[in-house]
Amino acid sequence: MTTLNDRLESFGIYKLACTLYDEFWSDSEILGKDYRGRELVKQQIRSLDSICANIEEGYGRGFGKELPYHLRIARGEARESKGRYIRCRFLIPEDLLNKRIMLLDQLIGGLTKSINTIEKKS
Repeated sequence: MTTLNDRLESFGIYKLACTLYDEFWSDSEILGKDYRGRELVKQQIRSLDSICANIEEGYGRGFGKELPYHLRIARGEARESKGRYIRCRFLIPEDLLNKRIMLLDQLIGGLTKSINTIEKKS
């Protein structure tokens, strides 16, 4: 993974979001073999990218009210991605599906904790 070489790289939740995005490349190969999967790939790549992008934008705008706002959007996108993975269950091997859902659960929990921590400090 190419790095941004800034403070964002030390944010574990961001690294996890980027890992999920990167891992989806191989998942999309599996899903792309079926016409229904190809439609889901288009939406899933957008939501996984949006998780990373919203964390980046929130950090880029500073640590005021903007960061928790963008982290909430990222959390919503993570929930959407989790739901879409569940809907892909007929096309993705169960062990891979469980791994992705576990990572998304970690991401959702980490975003929630980060939002709460930032808001308590405000």
